Amino acid sequence: MGSVKLQLPLPKNVDGVTLDPNPDWSFDALLVELNSIEKKLNGSSKFPIPFTKAKSRELSASKNNSRRGFIMQVSDDDMEDLERDTKDEVGDHFVMGGKRFACDEIYLSDSDHSEEGLGIELQHDLMDKVGLVESALSELAHEHQLTIAEEMRDQLSALEAELMDENEKLASTLERVERNIEAQREMNRKFDMQYQRKIAEALDDHLTAVQRDHEHRSQIEERRIRDDAAREEAKRKEKALQEEKARQEMIRAEAKVQARLEAERVEQEKATALEAERKAAKEAAAAVEKKASESLMNAPSEANKVPKEVTSHKHSAAGNTIRVSENAQKLEEKRLMIYNEIASQNEALGLGSNKAYRKYEMEIARRIRTITGTKENVRVKADELIKLMSDPTCPQSISIAMFAQKVVSLCVNPTGSFNSAVYAYGRVIVLVTSKVSLAMDVLIGELNKVCIYAVPKYIVYSEAAFQTKEAYYKAIGYAEEDGKIESTDSYVDRLSAYMKLYGALVQTEVEGCQNLHGLREGWAWIARFLNVLPANLYTAAALQAFLEMAGFALHKRYKTQFRKMLDIIAKDFLTALKDRGDAKLNKVIVNIRNYIESNQFLKEPEGWRLRSNLESHNFTPESDHQQQYGYQQNNYYR
Repeated sequence: MGSVKLQLPLPKNVDGVTLDPNPDWSFDALLVELNSIEKKLNGSSKFPIPFTKAKSRELSASKNNSRRGFIMQVSDDDMEDLERDTKDEVGDHFVMGGKRFACDEIYLSDSDHSEEGLGIELQHDLMDKVGLVESALSELAHEHQLTIAEEMRDQLSALEAELMDENEKLASTLERVERNIEAQREMNRKFDMQYQRKIAEALDDHLTAVQRDHEHRSQIEERRIRDDAAREEAKRKEKALQEEKARQEMIRAEAKVQARLEAERVEQEKATALEAERKAAKEAAAAVEKKASESLMNAPSEANKVPKEVTSHKHSAAGNTIRVSENAQKLEEKRLMIYNEIASQNEALGLGSNKAYRKYEMEIARRIRTITGTKENVRVKADELIKLMSDPTCPQSISIAMFAQKVVSLCVNPTGSFNSAVYAYGRVIVLVTSKVSLAMDVLIGELNKVCIYAVPKYIVYSEAAFQTKEAYYKAIGYAEEDGKIESTDSYVDRLSAYMKLYGALVQTEVEGCQNLHGLREGWAWIARFLNVLPANLYTAAALQAFLEMAGFALHKRYKTQFRKMLDIIAKDFLTALKDRGDAKLNKVIVNIRNYIESNQFLKEPEGWRLRSNLESHNFTPESDHQQQYGYQQNNYYR
């Protein structure tokens, strides 16, 4: 009988429990491992173990057994039975909870192919013959192994049942969760449908409200258009009525002027005695007239028309003598009539009481004050003023009166910037009046009202007409401040500013625009001035300011005829000034004489040509613009 060492290959672990950590089991080691498995199962299982061990598995073992593993001796006759039983009990598959433990082979020896090899192996592995006690012990160990295997099968069955129960609970729980999810989805779908229905209803209500609002706005806009059309028609009818009224007033005013002129002619005939008293002044005026007439006889056709207008005469009114040419007086009266008509119309429209017009007055004044000598500034300011004067919300007669008043007010207390910007003022006036022609008559009427020398006209002092000197000073244009008459120096400075503005206006020519009061009026003014006005401080200051502003342009237009006019001024007017023996006249005499003798009229005055920007180095050289001037009016201020 020999001994055979069995090796049973088993699965490594089942549900995390190691079944065969050591391939060579000893009997004591197997018992220890089984006790450890029981403790783990009892500690971790939620369900009680289906059986309880009656007695301990602890058995004594020899030292050799603890080290060499479990060794069984069988006889040669029982080898086949042992192999069959081992395969039935251990080699078969153990099924637990859907898992399988397989003992696929039983290790019997290193080789079964050679009898010689088997004999050698048996010598090492099989024990010698043993006695009955040892055989009984081996049988007992075998039975104990069968018992342990049975217990393990029971435990595995319990674990399998527990796992199946857990799986059923998990499946039930998952089914409930899925039912809850499906119910939640159905509820969300219903909520979404309800929410979308509410949104659709709200959108429909909003669109309906928008449509109603649009229809309401359309109706309001249609009513506004109808109202605007009605107002425009009313304004048009009112304007036509006013124009017709103005025409009738003009006809009546002309009739009154004719009647007044006839009455004045009668008064003139009665004034012969008074003229005799002024014989000396008449002889001086006649001498100047003679010289001016001789110089104008050879002037061009345009200038030859002037002597017909400059026949001097004296007009007596309430005992005071006014020196003015007949044509100048007619033009002044015409402008004065237009000026008074505009003033009456504006008073009827509430110019002095309606605060709504104050805004337009401030806008016009601000634009006039900010005029500078640059091309862009002049163009912008002129366009803005034309727009303001064409605003339908403000009657044009009121805006025209405001424009004339604010332009003339520039000459009151003139600053240092006045002289540099006076040509720009003239250009803006020409641009504005080319679009609003009535503004020129009103502006010249305003200027004639504050400065009689712009007509030109002169009032001779008479004790019969003026009880005091102050009354005479007020008549010729002196201003009164705090009950006192201003000084002569202040009056002369303001008088010079008025004449500079007038001189800058008459000499201005703009391409594409007609100056309604241009160089022809300037030539007529100087001829009337020399024929009618006496030589004194006031007339000398007016003549000096006018020549400084307009002399350059007058010489370019009339050339030698203008030089002859300057000769008359140098020989007769300055001589008459010098003969008066007034020390206050020395300065103005020197200035006029220096202007003529140094040919200052050949030099372009400062500020005459507008700048491209605010830098003075952008001025065009004098030689360039002198070639462009001449008789071509459209080349001015290029």
